[in-house]
Amino acid sequence: MRSMNDSLPPIGDPVNGADRPWYAFYPPEVPRVIEVPPEASLGEMVAHTAARHGDKVAFTNLGGQLTFNDVDRLASKFAAFLQHDLGLAKGERIVIQMPNLMQYPVALYGALRAGLIVVNANPLYTVTELAGVFRDAKPKAIVVLANFADKIEEVLPETTIEHVIVTQVADMLPQPKRALINFLAAKVKKMVPEYSIPGEIRFPDALARGERHQVTDPGLTKDDVAFLQYTGGTTGGAKAAVLTHGNLLTNQEQFMAQIRNTLGEEKQSTIIAALPLYHVFALTVNLIGFFRFGARNELITNPRDLPAFVKTLGKVQPDGLILVNTLAAALLDAPGFKDLDFGRMRLTVAGGMAVRTAVAKRWREVTGSDITEGYGLTEASPVVSVNPTHMPPRVGTIGVPLPSTDIRICDDDGNDVALGTPGELWVRGPQVMRGYWNNEEESHRVITDDRWLLTGDIATLDQDGFLTIVDRKKEIIVCSGFNVYPGEIEDVASLHPKVAEAGAIPIADERAGEVPKLFVVRRDESLTEAELKAFLKERLTGYKRPRYIEFIDELPKTNVGKVLRRALREREAQATAEAPASS
Repeated sequence: MRSMNDSLPPIGDPVNGADRPWYAFYPPEVPRVIEVPPEASLGEMVAHTAARHGDKVAFTNLGGQLTFNDVDRLASKFAAFLQHDLGLAKGERIVIQMPNLMQYPVALYGALRAGLIVVNANPLYTVTELAGVFRDAKPKAIVVLANFADKIEEVLPETTIEHVIVTQVADMLPQPKRALINFLAAKVKKMVPEYSIPGEIRFPDALARGERHQVTDPGLTKDDVAFLQYTGGTTGGAKAAVLTHGNLLTNQEQFMAQIRNTLGEEKQSTIIAALPLYHVFALTVNLIGFFRFGARNELITNPRDLPAFVKTLGKVQPDGLILVNTLAAALLDAPGFKDLDFGRMRLTVAGGMAVRTAVAKRWREVTGSDITEGYGLTEASPVVSVNPTHMPPRVGTIGVPLPSTDIRICDDDGNDVALGTPGELWVRGPQVMRGYWNNEEESHRVITDDRWLLTGDIATLDQDGFLTIVDRKKEIIVCSGFNVYPGEIEDVASLHPKVAEAGAIPIADERAGEVPKLFVVRRDESLTEAELKAFLKERLTGYKRPRYIEFIDELPKTNVGKVLRRALREREAQATAEAPASS
């Protein structure tokens, strides 16, 4: 693998359409090779976008709005505060931990404009998970929603964090609405636990302090690091993908080429941003791609509140919706959704997990719009392929590679397999990460010397160039679009003094796609399922927790002692097959 200080390969290596059949499915407006985005950094992109779209509305949430000029102005204030009041230098890390709120783009773009590296943290992380991220990234500052500040208080003494900036849910709304909503959230709904962080800085105060300074140009280029995006990686175990400004800028250019063709630019489009912005999918698609396109992003803070979500959809009547299969299924079952007016809906994009055929069919029947499925992974910033948006999707496939993206389907020895034959999907393009943070060994395992990314997914390529994921070489459990790694669950469960061994596998679930099941060998027979679940609840985010726990006498293993998860899956399949006969 190249050194992490080397620049990425140039966009658009020479191409030969003869061996890339997917080009036949590009509409005339979509180039085979994308143009290099003119901006040197994401911060510069914000300034250019504001210059183009000015006082058009960029983000709406909780009844408030920010124009493109507002985002540019507020991000500059926050950047100046970080540089001059806090003295943070280019390349230092800052954590952002909050759901979809309008202060998210302000904090994120301000941090990037200041030359900092952003570490996105899931608000649902436990103290244990946060501590692991902080130990690895060594951040100097954090922006956190007050609802989660109690966890930061608990872990703070063990971290490198020197500055804690706390925001409340309505901080981007005008007064007196801001004060009222913040009071209701904290005092009436009791959504903000008690905490005490000496020296904490309120987000509005940070913006006010930043107004006294001018931003200092950090001299960023496309090769500078923008994000440490934590993922289990293609080989499992939490690690951070190092994503540069160039990775993100080029990836949004790659997939927006298709979307521009569908939405058109004759009027401003409204897009629903329901997936969390801290997830790389929404980060790239909504916060960067649709923002740069000039769309209005309606931020959904809590998509699980389906009645409120359906009400918002009815009011907004969006042109596009970004979701995952589980959210589509939940909306289809939500009261009132089928009665909405979908006359403006021109685009529904799904990623993160496979779209079920039944869900895709129902979505078409109810909304009159097809679900366009794509594929990506954090290590590719994330989008690799998508079903062409100008034609009906091939349900069950992940579409065709994006412009400036090459793929191979390889056997275990790295040799190309025949068309239609399953093999590991390899990807090469300007969206491929630089490597894993502080983990050269894992970086070398998944990125070859000539910059091919080994995804760990088993796929087939048909003669037209359409890709289909058939299995996972890596043993990831994909729960509602989030990667869950069996090894992490097993490691945490094994910390319980009454657990001797544990093995985790995926179980099919109608709503989540897959959920974890844990097989446990007890060290102490008094251990109960309730006791173990309570233990795991304190240490694992909700979607990582096993939905089912089964106690067994012995785990199947290889001759070197590795747990045979395949054998556990076979055991589960047999038990499922026999269940009707025994019921």
